[in-house]
Amino acid sequence: MPDLDIHQQLQNALESFRDPETGRPLSKTGQVTDWVVTDGHVRCRLALSSMFQPIASEIADRLRDHLIAHVPGVSSVEISLDTLYRPAAPMGQIGLKAKAVIAVAAGKGGVGKSTLAASIALTLERLGAKTGLMDADVYGPSVPHLLGLEGRPEIVDGKIQPIRCGSMPVMSMGFLIGRDQAVVWRGPMLHGSITQFLRDTAWGELDYLIIDMPPGTGDVALTLSQLLPLTGAVIVCTPQEVALLDASKAMAMFEKTKVPILGIVENMCGFTDPESGKTFDIFGRGGARSKAEEASVPFLGEVPIQIALRSESDEGRLADVLQNPRIAKPFEDVCRALTRSIADQIAARPSIGAPLPVLG
Repeated sequence: MPDLDIHQQLQNALESFRDPETGRPLSKTGQVTDWVVTDGHVRCRLALSSMFQPIASEIADRLRDHLIAHVPGVSSVEISLDTLYRPAAPMGQIGLKAKAVIAVAAGKGGVGKSTLAASIALTLERLGAKTGLMDADVYGPSVPHLLGLEGRPEIVDGKIQPIRCGSMPVMSMGFLIGRDQAVVWRGPMLHGSITQFLRDTAWGELDYLIIDMPPGTGDVALTLSQLLPLTGAVIVCTPQEVALLDASKAMAMFEKTKVPILGIVENMCGFTDPESGKTFDIFGRGGARSKAEEASVPFLGEVPIQIALRSESDEGRLADVLQNPRIAKPFEDVCRALTRSIADQIAARPSIGAPLPVLG
């Protein structure tokens, strides 16, 4: 078969493979370039936005298998990956430029929600996505402590300058009040602070804004759903039954506000003794997976109890300890599963009119 025919068939095959961010066929977006075809071997370049860098290699593998399956005479495909720049449009009426806003929530306190929210944000950033972290737990803001951040945000040109953890912007009530100062607010004041954090903070352009929610069900979820279209919620729970009951309440709260559930994470799912190598299911195991199956929502993964994670977080070194591959792996698995869940959500209602990519 002449190479020219294969080129045309390859281009035709892209018609049935969609960009994960826009839902548009790759044949129409210009994201696959530099075709080289030699004796059935194909080489090309695939450009994906930073939003989907956490699963870029998976998407490339799927595209490779897709081309081999759909184009006769192609025996192998080698795909090189590039990152493209695609601007984030303002979200809602507040002007926040983020492609996805994700609430990390729990039905009760004490399940490690803030640690998980901060770890998800840090991991997404490390995997190549532009990420911000907002601590919406105004009554008990713990994100600054976990990340070892302090200082009072400055105001520049009318915008609050977030405190940065490396390159990642972070905003929290913990930057605005004393460590031991209590916040005693009614609903309208709470609504005002959340609005200001979203609207008046210089977040820049983000792929993901991760929001650490207050525990339980309350005003913040309603406020957020009124301010902007939340992409979805991640529910954090531990395996025991009482935590799963509270997780159900959190899911019901988001369903009432028409916020999709992107998935459930089972935290503190087990502890492996470093000396004996034995694993102990201190709080049980598998309850969150069963709850996800029961509710027909994605199960994003398990995060075990890790002593180093706890001790380093207590010392404000969460970002440092996540450089350890063993400690980071469960969070990487969760982030990749979360990114897949968002891709599935986009695929269910593709935005055909999205702007074309710009290589960067």
